[in-house]
Amino acid sequence: MLKHISIQQLQMGMYIHQFCGSWLDHSFWKAGFLLDSRDDLQRLQRSNLSSLWIDTAKGRDLPEASVAPAPSAPPEPTRAETPRASMDEEVQRAIKLCAHSRKAVMAMFQEVRMGQALEMQQAEELVVLMGQSLLRHPDALISLARLKSADDYTYMHSVAVCALMLATARQLGLSEDYIRLAGIAGLLHDVGKLTIPDSILNKPQKLSDSEFERVKLHPEAGGAILRQSPDVDALVLDVCLHHHEKADGSGYPHRLAGNQISLFAQMGAVCDVYDAVTSNRPYNRGWDPAEAIQRMSTWKGHFDQRVFQAFVKSVGIYPVGALVRLESGRLAVVIEQNPKSLLTPKVRVFFSTRSNLPLEQNVVDLAKIQGQDRILAREAPQDWEFKNLDRLWNPLPA
Repeated sequence: MLKHISIQQLQMGMYIHQFCGSWLDHSFWKAGFLLDSRDDLQRLQRSNLSSLWIDTAKGRDLPEASVAPAPSAPPEPTRAETPRASMDEEVQRAIKLCAHSRKAVMAMFQEVRMGQALEMQQAEELVVLMGQSLLRHPDALISLARLKSADDYTYMHSVAVCALMLATARQLGLSEDYIRLAGIAGLLHDVGKLTIPDSILNKPQKLSDSEFERVKLHPEAGGAILRQSPDVDALVLDVCLHHHEKADGSGYPHRLAGNQISLFAQMGAVCDVYDAVTSNRPYNRGWDPAEAIQRMSTWKGHFDQRVFQAFVKSVGIYPVGALVRLESGRLAVVIEQNPKSLLTPKVRVFFSTRSNLPLEQNVVDLAKIQGQDRILAREAPQDWEFKNLDRLWNPLPA
């Protein structure tokens, strides 16, 4: 029997069925466990949760008189209007969300490694949190998820592709149900890499031909994993299987071409590549975001153009973090997109190419000074040897 109790009523031996509140209110990535650790009890009592649901058929009960008043079943989540936030406000939330998402994906994938089926409810709840962040401000989470270390690449790549899929699906005008499925597909698209040895995935040098052939097996391996869960939607499975297919038929594993590749798989292909090429890897430094967009736009036969254009509208021609040269001769880092014009984002000016000296940092909204200054071109950060450019737009903790 399910009972709703306050956090103060929680006792050792109770079976926790469901938390009441956001995942960000506590440090547990999922419910559904017997409370047999005093450390866990103390962590819950110190959390921001006020109540939760226990299952008395699986664990200890409370006297009926001490149970908090509640409906007869866990409440269904409501869809309230998500308020818009400033970039600075949402970056602070997104920092916490990225850390939580990393932990959640690690735990979820570890259970798959141990032979357990995926728990889709947990994946869906994580996608809801990321979707809410994007609605509050579309730039914060996408930009932060790109900043990952080599050690947590596999997990944070899943988080980043999830966010990019959500943004692209919304840009394409898909329904809320399809947007949610796009996010789940992004989160699980690389689950097959759990079958690849870490010695290959984390190799600090370029892969040998045989190692690359081993990696190319991960879409079908992922498909086999997802088929074990009856709750996985066919569209999610399709993205896992076909996010490495190319429009010209030169991809893998099935060499699909053109309309043989579903819209969702075409979205997965763009989002997966963008995050991969802009991320630092053991053997390669990531491209500048604007460089990635420019290079990807020249790859003939790789992406569906309608999907690619929607993706670019989601992240910008000059995405957050891009280094750009202004007509005034100043260098700046893009700090926020202008939803009405991809060519006039907000930038933080910090260097003069004419004097070759740093400038006092200043935020410039290019949309408000049209005719006075504009972006001439992207710049390659490696040509200037600037350090910590990301600190100009993102207050990451030291």
